[in-house]
Amino acid sequence: MQLVCPAGNLPALMAAIDNGADAVYVGFRDQTNARAFPGLNFSDDDLRRGIAYAQQHRRKVYLALNTYPESARMSEWHSAVDRAADIGASAIIAADMAVLDYAARRHADLPRHLSVQGSATTQAALRYYHERFGIARAVLPRVLSLQQVERLCAATPVPLEVFAFGSLCIMVEGRCQLSSYVTGASPNRHGVCSPARFVKWEEQSDGSRTVRLNGVLMDRYGEGEAAGYPTVCKGRFDVGGEVFHALEEPTSLNTLGLLPQLARAGVVALKIEGRQRGAAYVASVARVWRRAIDEHKAAAQEWSLRPEWQNELSAHAEGHQTTLGPYHRSWH
Repeated sequence: MQLVCPAGNLPALMAAIDNGADAVYVGFRDQTNARAFPGLNFSDDDLRRGIAYAQQHRRKVYLALNTYPESARMSEWHSAVDRAADIGASAIIAADMAVLDYAARRHADLPRHLSVQGSATTQAALRYYHERFGIARAVLPRVLSLQQVERLCAATPVPLEVFAFGSLCIMVEGRCQLSSYVTGASPNRHGVCSPARFVKWEEQSDGSRTVRLNGVLMDRYGEGEAAGYPTVCKGRFDVGGEVFHALEEPTSLNTLGLLPQLARAGVVALKIEGRQRGAAYVASVARVWRRAIDEHKAAAQEWSLRPEWQNELSAHAEGHQTTLGPYHRSWH
């Protein structure tokens, strides 16, 4: 079972590899990837250095080209595919069918992974992407129960990867209508949910802080209270006179306890979310998952979930809380 870790810069890529990642996924410094934060991502030269470092350690680097292009700007995504092939990426991760089609026609030897944003949730969808675009792997969206993942693994024509740890999204993957409505900027077109240019923090006279997204109040934090990055889905709102997280609690996905079930199902890769996070986060999370995967591989029957692993992962979770997300849902 492969461990796939995020990297928003070269130090994070090196930290991931040094702490046990089998593969690292990255993005260019443009809107072809869904984490286009200022100061994040890779120049062509940085990516070359990162790939060279990965190859020295017999690891892989996947390039995320997972946003949906505007028709008038399609050439930018075509250029990104060409650069990925030229620089030597191990695979691209794409969602848009036109991008996958271009890659299949122009760079047949460059492996293509279907992004989580492709939202393939059925055997028929996976078969279509495999037959039409020759995908070598699919990343399943974070809306499926464990039973649904198991059934797909049993019938899929391609190897499957799932998200194992990190932030969750309540929308259809990457298509946040809430952020689009409040800011007027599509996360898929602009490469980020709640773009930083719309975020404004304000210190209040009583020591509290407020944060607004394009002028809309997202949250208010008391003096000394930990504050997270403002997204509409995880804001606190006044509903019927009660202030609470009306849409979603600030919490992170953590499937470490499901490792045996995911392994038995035949999942080939576990993905860690967080290209916007720093090298320390990547190193810590990769180290925990590497140890857990290795111990399970060595002695599956005796494997047990260690409290210290959970404690370390919880320290990196949103609100220091974790959930199994849809994996534990009863829908089938």
